[in-house]
Amino acid sequence: MRILVVHNRYRSAAPSGENRVVDQESAALTARGHEVERFEYRSDDIDGWPATRKATLPARVVWNPAARRELAATLRRFGPDVAHVHNTFPLLSPAVLYACRDAHVPVVATLHNYKLLCASGDFFRAGAVCHDCAGGSLLPAFRHHCYRGSAAATAPVVAGNVVHRRTWRELVSAYIFISAAQRRLMAGLRVRPDRAFVKPNFVPHVGLPDVPKRRQVAYVGRLDAAKGVPLLLAGWDRYRAVAGDDALRLVVAGDGPLGPDVRRWAEDRPSVDVLGHLTRSQCTDVLAASRAAVLPSQWEETFGLVAVEAMAVGVPSIAAAHGSFPDLVTDGRDGVLFRPGDAAELARAFTAVDRDPDRFAAYGLEARRTYETRFDVATNVDQLLGIYRFAVHNPARLAA
Repeated sequence: MRILVVHNRYRSAAPSGENRVVDQESAALTARGHEVERFEYRSDDIDGWPATRKATLPARVVWNPAARRELAATLRRFGPDVAHVHNTFPLLSPAVLYACRDAHVPVVATLHNYKLLCASGDFFRAGAVCHDCAGGSLLPAFRHHCYRGSAAATAPVVAGNVVHRRTWRELVSAYIFISAAQRRLMAGLRVRPDRAFVKPNFVPHVGLPDVPKRRQVAYVGRLDAAKGVPLLLAGWDRYRAVAGDDALRLVVAGDGPLGPDVRRWAEDRPSVDVLGHLTRSQCTDVLAASRAAVLPSQWEETFGLVAVEAMAVGVPSIAAAHGSFPDLVTDGRDGVLFRPGDAAELARAFTAVDRDPDRFAAYGLEARRTYETRFDVATNVDQLLGIYRFAVHNPARLAA
């Protein structure tokens, strides 16, 4: 099969799980003998634009004629069986869907976030979950300046969703949601149920790293409020107040807006190691050496990739019980779920890890089995190819 992957890559300065998923999926398809070509714009390129061109960015978010022309030329040259669209924001715009329609190439769209309903893409505002726009209304986003806290930045995002809502409903042959929770939360998009599929992301098979297990738990991810970093710190302080000096270690890998705050907080807490940004291999070693991975996200994550990365190395997760985490983690079997936002309950989970390491070791063994049965690369690619075949045999409105 000939597959054209269409993707706007997020900034390299803020490493994106979505970028990694696109790369891994493309590599897995190629390894299976399929011909994969990439059509990509990069958000990093915006920094090099002259001021006059940057001024056109809001309009390009809504409609980018250059992206439509360039994709049309690629479609003519490559002649794919299917176009797999991952992300069109901010540079590609939904204009690429029309290029595919004109070329009679069916589109499969993976929805990695909530962007088609929520201007910020995460259903998270003012430090809490927000569903004001989940039903399809876009006025709250204008009122709250939901994208980057700016009315000017929010306007083109919302305008694009208004103008192209019908486009997304009618020019896509198959939709991939990356968790059942995401599909439920995006019911307001009102896509045809027979065209909606749930296909989780996968983590490439890795052998169990030869690193010694340590008396520690690990947080691996971006240091920001949506990821639950303030909750992590509060939960750790509650745990330390009970455990005293003989406590577990908390290893924090990653960086982000709250990085300086986390480092200052850690200065007075000898039980905490803040490692900053690490390579993917280094993150794997940190997870493998830990008794549990901590995922305290305050937003309803569409797919908890770190949870599956931990499973791949036989490590259970302590995760907030909302978003995709209840789809991924079975509480009391291959990990622990706690009430979202509850620092006291998170602290009790830390205490359980410390006092009952054998139980968490057993969770880790089960987590590895979950990875092998639910997130196997071969099974995942088979499912993806089945969705491609559905799109080819059940095209949406492909006639111009």
